[in-house]
Amino acid sequence: MRRALFSCLIGLGLLGSSDAGAQPRNVVLFVADGLRYGMVNAANAPTMDRLMKTGVRFTNPHSLFPTFTMPNATAMATGHMLGDTGQFGNTIYTAFPVPGAGNSLTPFLESDPVLGDVDAHFAGNYLNEETILRAAHAKGLSTASIGKLGPSLVFDHTARSGQETILIDDSTGRPGGVPLNDDLRARLDAAGLPAQTPARGANGQAGTSTTPGTVTANVEQQGYFAAVAARAVLPLFKARGAPFVLVFWSRDPDGTQHNQGDRLGQLVPGINGPTSLAAIRNADTNLAALLAALAEQGLADTTDVVLTSDHGFSTISKESATAYSATRSYKGVPGHQLPPGFLAIDLAHDLGLDLFDPDAAGAKLGPDSFPSRANGLIGTDPAKPDVVVAANGGSDLVYLPGGDAALARRVVAALSRQDYVSGLFVSAALGAIPGTLPLSSIALDGSALTPMPAIVVNFRSFSTGCADPTTCGVEVSDTVLQQGQGMHGSFSRADTRNVMGAMGPSFRTARESAVPASNADFGRTIARILDLTIPAKGTLVGRVLTEALANGATPNAEAHVLRSEPDATGQVTVLRYQTVDGTRYFDAAGYPGRTLGLSEATQAAAEPR
Repeated sequence: MRRALFSCLIGLGLLGSSDAGAQPRNVVLFVADGLRYGMVNAANAPTMDRLMKTGVRFTNPHSLFPTFTMPNATAMATGHMLGDTGQFGNTIYTAFPVPGAGNSLTPFLESDPVLGDVDAHFAGNYLNEETILRAAHAKGLSTASIGKLGPSLVFDHTARSGQETILIDDSTGRPGGVPLNDDLRARLDAAGLPAQTPARGANGQAGTSTTPGTVTANVEQQGYFAAVAARAVLPLFKARGAPFVLVFWSRDPDGTQHNQGDRLGQLVPGINGPTSLAAIRNADTNLAALLAALAEQGLADTTDVVLTSDHGFSTISKESATAYSATRSYKGVPGHQLPPGFLAIDLAHDLGLDLFDPDAAGAKLGPDSFPSRANGLIGTDPAKPDVVVAANGGSDLVYLPGGDAALARRVVAALSRQDYVSGLFVSAALGAIPGTLPLSSIALDGSALTPMPAIVVNFRSFSTGCADPTTCGVEVSDTVLQQGQGMHGSFSRADTRNVMGAMGPSFRTARESAVPASNADFGRTIARILDLTIPAKGTLVGRVLTEALANGATPNAEAHVLRSEPDATGQVTVLRYQTVDGTRYFDAAGYPGRTLGLSEATQAAAEPR
């Protein structure tokens, strides 16, 4: 009832600005992709550290699970959780061949053309919710989104002319990119900045099983993005004289942590080596440039700066003692390690069905081959698969296009036997299955237009033993990257513990807030600050972070533990979460002892499902 009432109030515009009658606010949302909470300090990220000491530091922050970039970008952009947006992973099953992804049924959505194709298929707006930038532009605010390909466009993905919201990403000036705004093009020329985004260069090199990845942060590309924001976009907005919203999505430290080559194949230092630390400093430098530009333009006093990361991060493990796939030999995969697509390979083997590659025109895979992008179609006909695996990294999505409940039980039984699995979540439409929790328990069952997964698979996670385990987490990952490089997506607290902070005229000063908060909450809070009227179709919404706003009330939070019924082998999926007025914040989940942040003792204290 509370959620329904809240959605109605949003739609009617009755949740107004935090300071009615005050001078209109500007908002800068700075997203440091993949930044871990425990890595923000005066040594690693002095600008971010000062921002949170000056304003609000959220000490109990949450990424939405699955802890991937695109899902959390949609949460920030709409204020809705993933069951409403349908962005269940970076890679999803669309149930139609996507032209921009080579007609794959399992497209990777960090792509401007792919997002356009998916929008076109799902009634022009695959998220089925209006974004804060779309609403802000409709109200007359200037809007811009700058940075990483994919999440930058999501903030106003239905307007692709370039003349409304300014978009600058990896594809700017290249085929498939959104056109440049005419006013911005003139500003770029005047500032001596090119109209084409530079490539990542050496930073984009992921390496192989025998060749280390990058040892260079994404300095050149992000330096360009920061220069565009500081020397062209902010001066343009100042000249227009209207309030504005600027999203800056920093690919670092995420991109560098993924590809880092500090010690090939080793879990230590993993993502804590010098290359990853340089990436954190790079993002911090970009934020410093934006803050300096706000001051130079005389905009600092009227601008709220919101800092977040989409998710935490972990080091990749490719080890398993139970996987069939780890017993096979594959080209380019170290012996006895899990290959890309191990989940699809193991499921196809256990089910006695063929495996096809959706990213290679449905090619049938032999016993010595793995899927090119780790995704898999399982059955007898790739055009009509019985099972679809959308591989994402620290968790995978399993779809059953036929909705076969008996097949779902076979899949769950096969997955629960694997030592790399730590917790299973299943669609309620398939019935209650022992050892699993429903997707609704983690806000994945809502009003989404895109196909809902039948089963979400969380992978095993642990730490390498540092003082703060969430800064040295490790997770089994279904990825083309190597052991020792970086990934995220799991239900580990290392991945759900992101960074959240805010500073500006709308926020309190010198405050630490221990109330749980999430990326969906930031979407709602920005809407409140800007006094935006945004009708809500779904009811899985975040909340306004009143405890961080000037003169706002501080709500109470409660801690909970939910557990499934045990399966035939005694396996139990446990979920540790918090609530504030009915809004859920997910800490960690999985099989006790196999998920970082979920101890063996948690199971005994759990509430039954």
